[in-house]
Amino acid sequence: MPGWLIGLIIVAVIVVLVLIFVGMYNGLIKLRNLVQESWRQIDVELNRRHDLIPNLVETVKGYAAHERETLQAVTNARAAAAAPGASPAQQAQQENVLTAALGRLFAVAEAYPDLKANQNFLQLQRDLTDTEDRVAASRRFYNANVRSLNTKVETVPSNFVAGAFGIKTAEYFEVEAALQLDVDLGPRVLDAVAQLHQPVVGGDDVQEEQHDHDHDHDERDDHGAGDPFDGSGAGMLRRRPRRERTRSASCRPSSLRWSIS
Repeated sequence: MPGWLIGLIIVAVIVVLVLIFVGMYNGLIKLRNLVQESWRQIDVELNRRHDLIPNLVETVKGYAAHERETLQAVTNARAAAAAPGASPAQQAQQENVLTAALGRLFAVAEAYPDLKANQNFLQLQRDLTDTEDRVAASRRFYNANVRSLNTKVETVPSNFVAGAFGIKTAEYFEVEAALQLDVDLGPRVLDAVAQLHQPVVGGDDVQEEQHDHDHDHDERDDHGAGDPFDGSGAGMLRRRPRRERTRSASCRPSSLRWSIS
């Protein structure tokens, strides 16, 4: 085999290896960037959650000021969770503590009907529920990207590239349980039902007038007085008397029936 051909094969193999190496490196960098981006999204939603808690504590304090221990536990847990610089695993642990403190706070709120009916308290509950859903969606996206990155970093041959450039596995963001809030919609439902059962103004007068109108029609049908269509010729239209009427409380009287004789 000519020497130039052997050299060409060697160059081709090196080029292929370089391309594979570059492709693995670019794939790892892309996954690492996705992990970082998805974590920033979680951080945004967590900050939104943390911003809602001071207003919640103040609202509860207006009705249950003597529940100082519970309120202070929520405040301390919120401060620890909002502190910067925590890793995903550390942040998850702090969020679990905050979720437990919020759960105790809402359990205390069950003993205060006036607090549960407060519109600001209900709105904060809805906002927290919405934020919990956002955090859960962002967490699933982040953990999926972490799983993809870790798989690449730990498997051959991409692990050699990851080791050469210091690309490491990422931490999962795992929480024990999301905060479940039951917003009390009872007062609004009762108001809607009450509106549906409000009596119609003048409804009795309308029904009495309609009854008199039907009675007049019955008398005209029975006696045939003033019936412009009464006749015996073939092909003439004649009103058919109706001596028995069936009326429904929820329906208007049916229209007149005509027949061709």
